[in-house]
Amino acid sequence: QVKVVESGGGLVQPGGSLRLSCAGSGFALAERAVGWFRQAPGKEREGLACLSRGRYMSRYADSVKGRFTISRDNAKNTVYLEINNLKPDDTATYYCAADWDQYKFDCTVEVDKERYLYWGQGTPVTVSS
Repeated sequence: QVKVVESGGGLVQPGGSLRLSCAGSGFALAERAVGWFRQAPGKEREGLACLSRGRYMSRYADSVKGRFTISRDNAKNTVYLEINNLKPDDTATYYCAADWDQYKFDCTVEVDKERYLYWGQGTPVTVSS
């Protein structure tokens, strides 16, 4: 069964850091573009960062550049999202998604559900003192 599972969320104080994990099973994440997204209560899902297959390319939404870092550990079949200097506005459920097409060498931070077919259930992040 092909799936991705997010983990690493939780309650964090403002200014803190988190590393979220996106573990793949049933397929190799190294051969797919992977994106990170989030959805806050009452808001639409937004794209944050993506990493192409083979680490050729990474992209970030303007709103998170400098604070968010996406990376990949092929040996663990996992993609990470490191978030620094967390703010209350970062409170949301964070999702990762993998591209269905293993032959694409770019990635997009757009919430493209025709491209990103494999979504996890999300991991909640709450930033509060």
